[in-house]
Amino acid sequence: MGRSPPWTRYVITRTLLVAVGATPAGDTEETTMTDTTDITATTPITATDADRTLKAKHRAMWAMGDYPDVAARLIPELGPVLVTAAGIRPGDRVLDVAAGTGNVAVPAARAGADVVASDLTPELFDAGRASAERAGVAVQWQEGDAEALPFGDDTFDAVLSCVGVMFAPHHQLAADELVRVCRPGGRIGLISWTPTGFIGDLFRTMKPYMPPPPPGAQPPPLWGDEEHVRTLLGDRVTDVETRTRTVTVTAFESPETFRAYWRETYGPTIVAYRNVADDPKRTAALDRDIAAVAARHDRGTGTTVMDWEYLLLTARVTA
Repeated sequence: MGRSPPWTRYVITRTLLVAVGATPAGDTEETTMTDTTDITATTPITATDADRTLKAKHRAMWAMGDYPDVAARLIPELGPVLVTAAGIRPGDRVLDVAAGTGNVAVPAARAGADVVASDLTPELFDAGRASAERAGVAVQWQEGDAEALPFGDDTFDAVLSCVGVMFAPHHQLAADELVRVCRPGGRIGLISWTPTGFIGDLFRTMKPYMPPPPPGAQPPPLWGDEEHVRTLLGDRVTDVETRTRTVTVTAFESPETFRAYWRETYGPTIVAYRNVADDPKRTAALDRDIAAVAARHDRGTGTTVMDWEYLLLTARVTA
């Protein structure tokens, strides 16, 4: 599979909101895309008002709640794990895709790399800048969509993403962009939640409370399936290595405590609750179902202990 034609990198009509079936109440028509024509790989695309509206909703969703607290409180160790696995060295030019608050960008900069952190939601950058300042490192922050990265071909020595690019709805477009901006011989490193782990279970649980996604949008946890990612990257990479690991989450006293936190802090879950806000019975059912997910994965005694499974993948772009 070769590099994508330039115009295919601007097919940006669907977002995570539609990938997981999420939309704020009253916005179903736009997110189900019933007013647009089908897009094929041979149709040049230009930006439209509908595209910009959907991207604005995607951006707004991740700005909801307090994702910086989620990243710092629950999964801070994942960034250093990815930086180490990708072999980041001083002087490397590194791109952190769907960087959020820089869980990968900051430890990569600490390793001596020249780092750009890119995300569709620049509202998260203030927390990232504060993190970089505390670490005493410099990171460049650049707004950008994972399906149409604002960088030239072969720009970076390493392209990394930690539970970030997996939320781009069109997986092949996003994978193509990862390869495009990484130089031949450069490294790609990904951490993604698995379909069979906690986050995969959670997204399956929330799906009935959201409008159905449109054709073409794929579930985020598929990025945690090794064969799926190998297919996306194809023969454009070599030296693929994968490991399935877990991050242990001990921040909650009970499944209900987790549910209350997740309901207030995590954008997709906030959207799910807004979608059923006018139906008290469905809201109560969503409450029960999210707590039940946490209970299924709880191995603690007296306090909740959960192991969240993820796939760690590294590869080298074919020279």
